[in-house]
Amino acid sequence: MGEINFFSPKYYTNRELSWILFNHRVLNEARDKSIPLFERLKFLSITASNLDEFFMIRVASLWDMVNAKYQKPDIAGLTPAEQLRQLNRVIHELVELQYSTYNRSIVPQLRLNGLQIIGRHEELTAEEADFADRYFEENVYPVLTPMAVDSSRPFPLIRNKTLNIAALIHKKNSKEEMEFATVQVPGVLNRIVRLPSTEREHKVILLEEIIERNMHKLFLSNEIVCTYPYRIMRNADLTIAEDEAADLLKEIEKQVKKRQRGEAIRLEVEAGCDKRLLKILEAELHIGEENIYAIDGPLDLTVLMKLYGMEEFPHLKAPGFTPQPVPQLPSGCGIFDQIKKRDILLHHPYQTFEPVVDFIRQAAEDQEVLAIKQTLYRVSGNSPIIKALAKAADNGKQVTVLVELKARFDEENNIVWAKMLEKAGCHVIYGLVGLKTHSKITLVVRREEDGIRRYVHLGTGNYNDATAKLYTDIGLLTCSEAIGEDATAVFNMLSGYSEPRVWNKLALAPLWLKDRFLYLINREKEYAKSGREARIIAKMNSLCDRDIIGALYEASAAGVQIDLIVRGICCLKTGIKGVSENIKVRSIVGNFLEHSRIFYFENDTQYEIYCSSADWMPRNLERRVEILFPVDCPELKEKLLHILQSQLRDNVKASILQDDGTYEKTDKRGKHIFHSQEAFCKEAIAEAREASGEENGETRVFIPEVHHGDGE
Repeated sequence: MGEINFFSPKYYTNRELSWILFNHRVLNEARDKSIPLFERLKFLSITASNLDEFFMIRVASLWDMVNAKYQKPDIAGLTPAEQLRQLNRVIHELVELQYSTYNRSIVPQLRLNGLQIIGRHEELTAEEADFADRYFEENVYPVLTPMAVDSSRPFPLIRNKTLNIAALIHKKNSKEEMEFATVQVPGVLNRIVRLPSTEREHKVILLEEIIERNMHKLFLSNEIVCTYPYRIMRNADLTIAEDEAADLLKEIEKQVKKRQRGEAIRLEVEAGCDKRLLKILEAELHIGEENIYAIDGPLDLTVLMKLYGMEEFPHLKAPGFTPQPVPQLPSGCGIFDQIKKRDILLHHPYQTFEPVVDFIRQAAEDQEVLAIKQTLYRVSGNSPIIKALAKAADNGKQVTVLVELKARFDEENNIVWAKMLEKAGCHVIYGLVGLKTHSKITLVVRREEDGIRRYVHLGTGNYNDATAKLYTDIGLLTCSEAIGEDATAVFNMLSGYSEPRVWNKLALAPLWLKDRFLYLINREKEYAKSGREARIIAKMNSLCDRDIIGALYEASAAGVQIDLIVRGICCLKTGIKGVSENIKVRSIVGNFLEHSRIFYFENDTQYEIYCSSADWMPRNLERRVEILFPVDCPELKEKLLHILQSQLRDNVKASILQDDGTYEKTDKRGKHIFHSQEAFCKEAIAEAREASGEENGETRVFIPEVHHGDGE
């Protein structure tokens, strides 16, 4: 045999097809009968939300490439046109499975448990129909704007992701041809409408069914020939000419508005839609038959999250989990005094995010604090961190905040916060031209008796107190002098053009991080070649960087044992003789969204462990500002290794990548059942109780889950 080409396309999986497999894993949770029914409902909703974002960004990007006649193949050897052809088939299959799950499993089970979803308004009883008609007159009719299309009224703008009802109408007693009309289902009203119910059975109907039933009231002089709901997805991938933009803030505001007018790339219609009506939609929206999805059920299953909010069914939901206090940071403590004693590792959401908020709050109020510097990628709607930063500026601190305006789908939110911070007196930086700043870092500069001391928070997740209850992430609080110097250098780079000659501890993308990862992987390869023990464990959201995968293949071929914990996209293939025989890949899709990035490199009896804001993706390593930071404290290293080892033991929520490219749940027969996320919850509770002096007891926990596309 000749020398193996580790970069051959046959050794790689297409990124988009891998993402579809990920959404199948999420859908499998909705199909899992061992999970409480309302949690299954939530997972089904998540698959719909994921797919919407996938279309607006990933599918839209492929269409842009095809339209631009871009034919360069991806790492798996597929051109954009070939990718679209394959995606068209597998996405239609995914949607069919979604609605099969809804119609054959979820709806019947809901009915057995006392919740009936009326699928068609024709199924209403006389009493229910009367209620629906009165509800329409009193609540819905005043909000609606029916729009007819004729020679004097052009086809209206159908906004992205909105639900609409199309109709063919015909003037009464007229020989004129039928006309097209449409009305948008108002998003300001609750789409779930409760019908008169008993204590034992609750009934709901969707708002569009009530509107369809009453469409004749919107076109009084016309006969309604037929009505069908429809929904379109538009290209929402922003194209920002940063080099030419005089004001990035205004340019992004302008581009965000264009999302509503982007090219239509998917049309969902109710199954059985009248062919004449469908032909009009195809022509007016300029959409091909392959991008039309005939839906056997309610359009836009994200509505199921509204059903989840019903309070009458607590027995069908999983009990919640309250993030636990951090033992090293007792209530009311001075956070800087505690950090001075030791580095502190935070494991969210098992441990509360409150210490991170307190870090900023106490810095804002501490008279000895001179400056606060922070990067913000995504924050919550009512962020306590934003308030604390504004308070710090009001108290005379030097506050510098990098707000990443290009954080996808958070652009508008971040623009609001940026303006608010500027008004409060903070110095706001709007990211770097051509790069997204995705790193999570906060620097507090404090004057102390022995001189200036720098306190740093580094994290794998966003400064978002809301998602911190749902996403698993790692945070490190430290006053290490070496990391403090590096943190200062990071902000000097972001605010100016100053690059340090050397870095002490941190590695940054896009200039140094990828090389650092390749060095560490190759170092393990050389250890294995020399006959010494070498191992890599890496946990991340996605893996699709060709250079990293090629390096992993080379390391595997040299004998390095490699375990990868990859929640979402994975373009690496396992089980290839001479290439990836020593690589195992698992994906954990369970109670919380796995979001932390942890990297373990072992040689002989020594090991290094790092955390990062970056996945092993080209966008993270080459087009973003990202940070990799080491954890050096032996006790904290052991904690991180414990996290990795626990996830490698998981045989409840883990799916294993097979040699044929599919994923299968682990075989639990004859094995001790181990659910890593549940174990982490119990451990956090036990640690908090021990720190507070309480006795430990058996704790049963199960936590609801949220998934967002490919993470960030």
